[in-house]
Amino acid sequence: MAPVVEKWAEEVRAGDVRALSRAITAIENHDATAEPLLRVLFPHTGEAYLIGVTGAPGTGKSTLVDRLAAHYRKQDEAVGVIAVDPTSPYSGGAILGDRIRMQGHAADAGMFIRSMATRGFLGGLSRTTSEVALLLDAAGKRRILIETVGVGQDEVDIVRLADCVIVVVVPGMGDDIQNMKAGLMEIADIFVVNKSDREGADRVEQQLNAMLSLVMPQHGWHPPVVRTVASEKRGVDTLAETVAKFREHFASRPERQKKHVEHWKKRLLELLESRLLERAVDGAAGEAQLEELACEVAERRKDPFTAVTEILARSGLGVRGQA
Repeated sequence: MAPVVEKWAEEVRAGDVRALSRAITAIENHDATAEPLLRVLFPHTGEAYLIGVTGAPGTGKSTLVDRLAAHYRKQDEAVGVIAVDPTSPYSGGAILGDRIRMQGHAADAGMFIRSMATRGFLGGLSRTTSEVALLLDAAGKRRILIETVGVGQDEVDIVRLADCVIVVVVPGMGDDIQNMKAGLMEIADIFVVNKSDREGADRVEQQLNAMLSLVMPQHGWHPPVVRTVASEKRGVDTLAETVAKFREHFASRPERQKKHVEHWKKRLLELLESRLLERAVDGAAGEAQLEELACEVAERRKDPFTAVTEILARSGLGVRGQA
């Protein structure tokens, strides 16, 4: 498998679209080739700048990402877009509509767009978003735009992954901005009032500025508010300039590295959890034994804590202080 993976990795690094697409599919499907490929590519990552775009549904995140990507392409920067869509609880599928919205870039070899389904994973991102970002990084995409699901104020995992987080709001939210304090308000590096040609845009901007005036600047950076009308390409250049200022502000500060350490600490724990779970279930004779234990617990013939202890014991993991 090694020579095949090495050749595949070379194709990804060369920016081959088919190789990159196959690699992402392998990661999403947990294919056996995915991990060896990522191991080969990992030393060639770390150069990309990740920009997260989040906010409530209907704020125009997809259009804003599309326009921002077009701005960077005009500057001849290689761009990658990861658009995360929610998974249907019934069919398990996703609409993945961002590809449809961004068809104007289909013939652009310098831009790669991938829609991904959350597959039930909370936090606004797919579980494999981090690995896909690594692939795009290895493929030479120096600007990676990540659009989250945006289904609520607890969808804030993007703050750990992205270098810069843009939170998008629109006129008409009214007092909903007050309710953002516990979630999205804290993660924004830049606020965007999109669809700012609508009535109420001034009020939204005033509310944001009033709320931000009560918050101490983080590491010398006070989140600015940028007004855009993404559908008409208005304000996008200003937004890109603001992102550049944010990047420059933190270029020589330790906070970016600290954020990356926190991200990888969480990712390592997730990988460890996944490996241990696979080992525990396999060691407990698989799905059949798990089903049997679940029946015993459901019928109150066994408590769940004892059941878990048995699974760990069968897998050889054990529980400290218990046989």
